[in-house]
Parts: sequence; structure tokens; C-alpha cells
Amino acid sequence: MVAESWTSRHSPELTAIGSILIAIVAAFIVDRLMLRHEKRSADDLSPGISTRLRILRRVTTVTILVVGVVIALTQFAAVNKAAAALLASGAIAAAVIGFAARTTLANAIAGILIAVAQPVRLGDLVTIEGETGVVEDVRLTYTFLRTADNVRIIIPNERLASSVMRNATLVSATVGVRASIWLKPGDDIEAALKALRTALPDAAPRIAETTAEGVRIVVAGGNVPLAERDEREGELYDAALSALHGAGRSGRTTAAHDERRS
Repeated sequence: MVAESWTSRHSPELTAIGSILIAIVAAFIVDRLMLRHEKRSADDLSPGISTRLRILRRVTTVTILVVGVVIALTQFAAVNKAAAALLASGAIAAAVIGFAARTTLANAIAGILIAVAQPVRLGDLVTIEGETGVVEDVRLTYTFLRTADNVRIIIPNERLASSVMRNATLVSATVGVRASIWLKPGDDIEAALKALRTALPDAAPRIAETTAEGVRIVVAGGNVPLAERDEREGELYDAALSALHGAGRSGRTTAAHDERRS
């Protein structure tokens, strides 16, 4: 009788706690199952599908947790009365809640739109607002880029969805390889171009810019998979410098990340 009386008195609290615990366990299980499927199928899935699955997994997890919390809150009479009062003044409540959570909701909605429209996908090489990196993760509210020097850039999805962005791998899985060679002021540009064309007939060297510090020549190295670009660029730098030095010309290369921003 005592146990029954205590259980009856605290039924709302027990139901609320049970709802939250069930939601947490269910969210964890669903997240693990979807993550396991995602990892097993990683080699067979396209970047677009992988991006959609990742967003779907996070939306599902958040939805389960929200439902659990709502069910828990509805067990209390005070919350129901407050909810009724809010519904009675729904326009004001919606305006207040919407204003307070505008940024979070906008980022979440933008994340879903990115998963559907897919201007970026996992593994894409993108440039946004002067920052270049590989898309490492697309979350519900933020997207993570990994730069060439292994730094993470975190971009709110709302900003990502509304900014002008360059995606080098959206259409093709390969990227162009380029090396920049700077000639000193007064160097024989024609002789340098001739030396590069002779040593690297497929590189198509061209003058990219002329400044007070010298002349920058760009040497192209064709298209390669993104994972091979750094190695190929290093080989192209070495070959271009060797060609100039072999012809008695001097030159210096730009850093790889500077070249990618240019």
C-alpha cells in the first residue's frame, strides 16, 4: 500500500523521467545504428548520399529527444496551464520564441536545405569568404572545413547557404594542379617560358601577373584526384624549378596554400 501510494503520488514525475530516459536510449540506439550503416556503406555511397544520411541521422536524433522532452513536460499540470496560456496568446509567444531562437533555427533549416540541394558535399574542396578547405563534416547547424595546414574552419550553415562559394569538386571528383614560379625583376621572361615549355611540354606555362616584385608564371599540371593533389603539386614545383635552374634562370615558388587562394 505504501509503495502504491508513493508511486501514485509521484506518477507524473516517474513518467516524465521514464520518457526522457527512453528518448535518450532510443536516440542513442538509432544514432549508432545509422552511423554503423553509414560507415559500412561509405565506400559504396556517393558524397551526396553520404551528406544526406549524415544530416538525416542528426535530424532523427534531435527529433527523438525533442519528442521525449515534450512528453515529459506534458505530465505536469503547471506546464499544461502555461502551454494553454501561450496558445491563447500564440502570436506573441511565436514572435518571442522565434526571435530568441532565430539564429539556431535558421542554421538548422539551412543545414537541411544544404542536405537537399547539396551545394557542398562531404569531401568537396570549397572556397568561401577567402577560406579554402575540404568539407570534413556537415552538421545540422554548422559545417566544418579542413584546410591544407590541418586547421578546422567552422561555418554556420545559414552563412554557408547565403554566401557565394566556389566548389572545385562539385561536378568532377578531380581538381586542377598548379604551381606558381616567381621571376625576379629583369629576368628574361621569354627565355624562362621557353625553358618551361621544353622541360614540361604538357604544363602550358603562362604569365599570371606582373608586379614590382617580379613576374608570376603559372604552370598547370592537369587534373588529379583531390587526395593526390599535394603530392602532384610538389612534383610540379620541383620540376619547374629544375627546368629554370637547368636553363640558367632563377625562380622561386609560392607556398601551396597561397597559390590555392590566388
